[in-house]
Amino acid sequence: QVQLVESGGGLVQSGGSLRLSCAASGMIFMINAMGWYRQAPGKQRELVATIRSGGSAGSTNYADSVKGRFTISRDNARNTVYLQMSSLKPEDTAVYYCNADIRTVEGTFSNQYWGQGTQVTVSS
Repeated sequence: QVQLVESGGGLVQSGGSLRLSCAASGMIFMINAMGWYRQAPGKQRELVATIRSGGSAGSTNYADSVKGRFTISRDNARNTVYLQMSSLKPEDTAVYYCNADIRTVEGTFSNQYWGQGTQVTVSS
């Protein structure tokens, strides 16, 4: 079994910063891309940022709405992905979900795994 556990959400004022973390655990053979998605009330889940397994420059992708404000990174030794969020706006308020493409020790192919979500609330 694989688990993704997020942490770091909370309440912050507009213009503030937060750092989200997501640690993957279990019978992991390899983690490919990792990413963050978010879902605001009454809206569909949307991509925030992704990062490929290499983690090198050019391996990241961001939604236009967060470019220049959010930074995704990963620590492969810890099977952890981070999302540094700065200059937060009220419209960033949402539940943030971690996602990872993981091949398990017993698996032949990789599968998508999701965390339970962490609430981020930005007050105006």
